[in-house]
Amino acid sequence: MAVRIVASADVDERAVIGDGSSVWHLAQVREGAVLGVNVVVGRGAYVGTGVSVGDNCKIQNYALVYEPALLEAGVFIGPAVVLTNDHFPRAVNPDGSPKSAHDWEPVGVTVREGASIGARSVCVAPVTIGRWSLVAAGAVVTKDVPDYAIVAGVPARRVGWVGPEGVPLQPVVGSPGLFACPKSGARFEQTGADALAEVSE
Repeated sequence: MAVRIVASADVDERAVIGDGSSVWHLAQVREGAVLGVNVVVGRGAYVGTGVSVGDNCKIQNYALVYEPALLEAGVFIGPAVVLTNDHFPRAVNPDGSPKSAHDWEPVGVTVREGASIGARSVCVAPVTIGRWSLVAAGAVVTKDVPDYAIVAGVPARRVGWVGPEGVPLQPVVGSPGLFACPKSGARFEQTGADALAEVSE
């Protein structure tokens, strides 16, 4: 499968782009970034130095994925999402001199398999976004998101559960702590205040 990089994109020659991937207009992929198979990088998006992007991820228009972010397979990054990398940002040191790369230590956002991050949300590093979780549009994530959680708000808080199908899970009547996917029928058990696990058949 051919790689598609449009002429207006800025892809460093030291980046690795997997088969079937596309990098669209005005996007930038920095040196050392590794994109897996069938990754889509939308218009104006930024993928920082050394960022790792798994297979079948979508990074939508104008999203900013700063190093050292790690995206596992099947992750969706919505339009204008920001994955930050600096705990205490400053342009200058106390003496007024400009900060350089040696004056701070970047911290990253980890996004686990299948998770989706909605448009214009911000994930403040270091946080981990759990497997198949869903971050609502406009949320500000300041702490780890559990697997299968739906989080929303500023700061983001869990407001429900979601399965791999992407639809909210529904409580199973008469079975406290048990949830079902209305689309697939898969069942999940809440094992703690913020923990959910799929129930084996």
